Amino acid sequence: MSEVARKNYLTRKSLEAIIAENDAEREGGGLKRALGWGSLMALGIGGIIGAGIFVLTGTAAAKFAGPGVTVSFLLSGLACAFVALCYAELAALIPVAGSTYTYTYVTLGEIFAWIIGWNLVLEYAAGAATVAVGWAGYFNRVLQGFGINLPPEFTTAYFAHASAHAPPETVHGVFNVPAAAIIFLLTMILVRGTTESSTFNNIIVAIKVTVVLLVIFFGAAHVNFANWTPLVPENNGEFGIFGWSGVVRGASVVFFAYIGFDAVSTAAQEAHTPQRDVPIGILGSLVICTVLYVAVAAVATGVVNYKELGVPDPIALAMDRTGQTWISWVVKFGALAGLTTAILVLLFGQTRVFYAMAQDGLLPPVFAKLHDRFRTPAVSQIMIGFFVALAAGLLPIDILDEMVSIGTLAAFCLVCMAVIHLRRAHPEMHRPFRAPGIPFMPILGIGSCLALMVALPLETWLRLLIWTGIGLAIYMFYGISHAKRG
Repeated sequence: MSEVARKNYLTRKSLEAIIAENDAEREGGGLKRALGWGSLMALGIGGIIGAGIFVLTGTAAAKFAGPGVTVSFLLSGLACAFVALCYAELAALIPVAGSTYTYTYVTLGEIFAWIIGWNLVLEYAAGAATVAVGWAGYFNRVLQGFGINLPPEFTTAYFAHASAHAPPETVHGVFNVPAAAIIFLLTMILVRGTTESSTFNNIIVAIKVTVVLLVIFFGAAHVNFANWTPLVPENNGEFGIFGWSGVVRGASVVFFAYIGFDAVSTAAQEAHTPQRDVPIGILGSLVICTVLYVAVAAVATGVVNYKELGVPDPIALAMDRTGQTWISWVVKFGALAGLTTAILVLLFGQTRVFYAMAQDGLLPPVFAKLHDRFRTPAVSQIMIGFFVALAAGLLPIDILDEMVSIGTLAAFCLVCMAVIHLRRAHPEMHRPFRAPGIPFMPILGIGSCLALMVALPLETWLRLLIWTGIGLAIYMFYGISHAKRG
């Protein structure tokens, strides 16, 4: 490798240059500044409350942690809290759309920024496709409740086995139409504008938080304390299957439930006062959702024996057991609302990361082109929406969700490293929000994320390496020759 090439790979973006570009962009009419701290907090809650609380609670309890799933949620929430504090400091210091990608560009250099920006596709785009498949499952069950059965070949992904309600002669599906349809609908809302998208998100967040509170209130009255004994079922001899190792394994599984709070940082360039509003949005949404998660997990495992919760709609099952049939229907509609806003936030976050990468020349300029009227990256949003809808329609949820957590955890580690580096390299800079306990707190964040990554299977690591290799090839053929350096 030549010295010039090595310097290009490791070029770091000046923190001062980023701030100056952000100020110039704000004065020149860039992304619309339309979000206050309340909308940012709702954005975070919209991204977090989704498949985790309505689906993964039952999966983690039935397969790994038993009633100890409440501890699993606490462990994952604690790991995210370390990272969230780091996000809050960096988002207030560098209030731009790129999130982890930009933070890495400043601290570790161009090639590392590209790798993390590419891997963020696993969190946002693949995450949106994953949640869309879950949304389609709930949507189909709601329709079945009204006696409507969609053709199974059009509710099942091509690369999946036939859905549970398909006739025996059906070999596989053709395309998951509901999953793709919800992606297209939300893409159009996002293209229309940030204010409109935020208003829609705020309304849906209010609905689903109300539903979650109803679950806690009505479920608490029907808790059978015997279902919580033992809190941690005895390990069956295999690591990660009950026992305390199962609680940790459960924490790795429910970690997916927390993905979304970091999307608040991608909206920093669209906040009224990002130095104040973004930290409130990140930390506030994480705290609220952690409390709700733990409470719902406790209610679900208290009302129903954990062995019975391994179903697609465990919270609805728990509400059925209360004898209040109407609340089960409320939960199903609340789940649809929760999954809807989770998809919206993930699609939003993906375009903002690509927007920042395109501004730096690492992606084609089309990803940074703003709509003349709406001032949103409309072309990029439509392109991403198309490919995410394609993935949601063709791929089953078990293929999609395997890659989401490891890509996100890798990004979280780099955020913690970025805080440590900037504290040492730029101690003189004014930080509107200062994360406490430096360097110990980000070190705990890195350690927590690595521990959760280790709990993931080898196949997931191999897929991550393959995905990263594809990204490096794109960087070599396009990014390195088009990057704007200085």
